Amino acid sequence: MKNTVYDISETKFPVFRKAIWLECTQDQNEIIFVPSGCYHQVHNLEDKISINHNWFNGYNLSWVWDLLLRDYKEAKEYIEDIKDICDDFEVLCQRNLAANTGMNFNDFFIFISRFSLANVVELYYLRGESNSESSIWHCSAIVKHVALNLASIRKIAFKMKSEGRIYSYAPEKEDWSCTVKKVLMADFGKYGSQVCSPEDLVTFIDHAVSKLSSNCNEQNTLLSALY
Repeated sequence: MKNTVYDISETKFPVFRKAIWLECTQDQNEIIFVPSGCYHQVHNLEDKISINHNWFNGYNLSWVWDLLLRDYKEAKEYIEDIKDICDDFEVLCQRNLAANTGMNFNDFFIFISRFSLANVVELYYLRGESNSESSIWHCSAIVKHVALNLASIRKIAFKMKSEGRIYSYAPEKEDWSCTVKKVLMADFGKYGSQVCSPEDLVTFIDHAVSKLSSNCNEQNTLLSALY
């Protein structure tokens, strides 16, 4: 049991005794969900096959981008010596990033773009089930969660924009015009039919919030979470 929570040096970590922690035994066919930012430790009582799945959402999205950015810089540094003989050095960096981290900037951008669309669709349906006088639209936990997701995506898009020197692998164009018009029944003509840059994504989120808010109070409720 070396290096477990049962063998912590109170001399080295004097405040550990104040930590609040939970202990459980996981049986066959059971799943344990560990929230973002929670330290955890596993001790196998016998030989096991463990299947783990890392996830990210609006809460830890910024951590994923920071990880990608750090791994990108490392991948670029490792092959810097062959930069002058590469036909497309940036493509090679992104390829290595995807191989090492599981995704590259292009994959991440497409993910957050589709993630934002899914949240806007959810917001549309919530709006349809409520009305401007209903407190559900203003105070619903689901609405607040969706607003948090959109705020997180918007923040990351601004980060990607500010890293323009690094974010140079152009994403595939995502044509949302048909999907948005069919699902949201809204005219996004002023916004444009394609999202192919972080700037486009910010514009899409802002325009969607404006379209889905029938009055200033509703818009302010959502914008308070976005800004």
